[in-house]
Amino acid sequence: MKLFKNFLFFACVLASFSGYAQNKAAFAVHSHNDYLQPVPFWDAYSAGCASIEVDVILQEGELMVAHEKESIQASRTFESLYLKPIQQGVDLGLIKEFNFHLLVDIKTEAYSTLDLLVKQTQPYAAILYSPENPRGLKLIISGGRPKADDYVKYPSWIFFDYQSRELTAELPWEKIGMVSLSFPRFSVWNGKGRMVDSQRQQLQAFIDLVHSFDRPVRFWASPDGKTAWRAFHEMGIDYINTDRPAEANKYLRGLTKNVYANSNPQEVYTPGYAVDGKDVPVKQILLLIGDGNGLAQISSGMVANGGELTLTQLRTIGLVKTQAADDFTTDSASGATAMATGQKANNRALGLNASGDSIPNLPYFLSQKGFKTGLVTNDELTGATPAAFYAHHPERDAAVEIAGYLPASALNLVIGGGGKHFKKEKLSQAGFTLVSNMQELGEVKEPRVAHFASEGGMPSMEAGRGNFLSQAFLQASSYLGKGKSPFFLMLEAAKIDSGGHSNAPSTIVTELLDFDRAIAEAIRYADTHPGTLVLVTADHETGGVSIPQGDLERREVELAFHSDDHTGILVPLFAYGARSSAFAGVYDNTEIFHRLLKVIGK
Repeated sequence: MKLFKNFLFFACVLASFSGYAQNKAAFAVHSHNDYLQPVPFWDAYSAGCASIEVDVILQEGELMVAHEKESIQASRTFESLYLKPIQQGVDLGLIKEFNFHLLVDIKTEAYSTLDLLVKQTQPYAAILYSPENPRGLKLIISGGRPKADDYVKYPSWIFFDYQSRELTAELPWEKIGMVSLSFPRFSVWNGKGRMVDSQRQQLQAFIDLVHSFDRPVRFWASPDGKTAWRAFHEMGIDYINTDRPAEANKYLRGLTKNVYANSNPQEVYTPGYAVDGKDVPVKQILLLIGDGNGLAQISSGMVANGGELTLTQLRTIGLVKTQAADDFTTDSASGATAMATGQKANNRALGLNASGDSIPNLPYFLSQKGFKTGLVTNDELTGATPAAFYAHHPERDAAVEIAGYLPASALNLVIGGGGKHFKKEKLSQAGFTLVSNMQELGEVKEPRVAHFASEGGMPSMEAGRGNFLSQAFLQASSYLGKGKSPFFLMLEAAKIDSGGHSNAPSTIVTELLDFDRAIAEAIRYADTHPGTLVLVTADHETGGVSIPQGDLERREVELAFHSDDHTGILVPLFAYGARSSAFAGVYDNTEIFHRLLKVIGK
């Protein structure tokens, strides 16, 4: 009774699973030595395993579950660990279909053990495979097996695991459930890096041979890790052997989401380098911030574009420390405030130092030196990164209060979303001309202008945002570049960060490539306006992203994630144009502010 109560408790837990185990996957995992899992059968079933291995030993008229006689425990029988739980799962409605089989590895004499197995399974005939019940449970016999000629003598639910490289049409294929061999017979690969081509070809040839007989294939003693699981999946191994079934299933399930292939490569702009790093006066400053854009994000975009980006053409590179005043891992408010003011801020605070005091920002300082200043973002203008360049508030999510700082700011131009947060009449009173589309910017002669691309947030590239960012750069640089005044423009690619938070490779790559198109326009502008300094950096990295695998020819990249939040690793800074060499090295994010003021005051 106690055992059944424990089973009911576990059944309730199992019922909370997403239901993956009830859906046929594009891959299949074999739970090797399943009986060694904490909860035999149920762990494998809840993980979605299609093949579940159980070793059995015939002892004193009972089928004991163990690898060798020394490890036999009286309570662990084939019936108690597998047949009864499966029957109870069916009775309770937890198992609605048999998209798995049991691979029974016989460790004792084949015929006598198999005779008892047949006898013990007969009372469960209602759930077992037969011509009348083609969706029933199959048992595939491995280890000790009868002669192949005797396969046909066994009941309909009994199949066999054929273990030979000699495959012919004369074999009793109707009773062969799968073909299995030892992996070391084909390769000594340890699962790291890449398999030697000759060994891979030999393995692939055998896989194809088994498939020519319309049967699945499995290899035991095979490498057991993510690189191996993916390689075996791509080679078409039907049952991927693992001692970590839950982890293997989770990883393989995620491949569809975590592997992104780019079908639309874009041209890369090659800089002219004529003034790159030269000691010439800085007349235009273009600060381009990819929110959440770490080195892995840049690398993913590069792979997805066939190995090159406009960004990766730049020669001057720095590494930036991103820690906040009150936390090792910064948020966008603190990170952007450090760049905008040259002082550390607490997380969530905009334009305030660690003591909570308002501090002047780059637009203010530069306006004192005769610079026009502007902001462009593909998200809301009250978002943390753009807001750090005009607002002074302790809470980054107080959108209405943050918007109230814009009229009194030193900014001449703003382009972005979030128009609903701003009081348009106050902006007009402060001298802002409001335009309904970016093309009108070319006709505006007034010293201040605002374009709200949306009343709320803005869509992602995947949702159809289009070429907004690079077009906004062209319009903003054209407007600010009128006349003889120097100018500063901060442009934010906000949604790379969204892809990191949601662990979405497709979002990261599409947003990164869109950012690179804007970068190309900035570099092209610098080449035609020799006094321009371009800085491309990030406020922080998001997602703890790494790249386990990729394919440059297919423009395909696999991303893995350590986090769904920001991380504290260094972010790169790329510099191009006038006095760009001042930004090489490793330094704190506050140094961006100080080095900018230094190069324009030189």
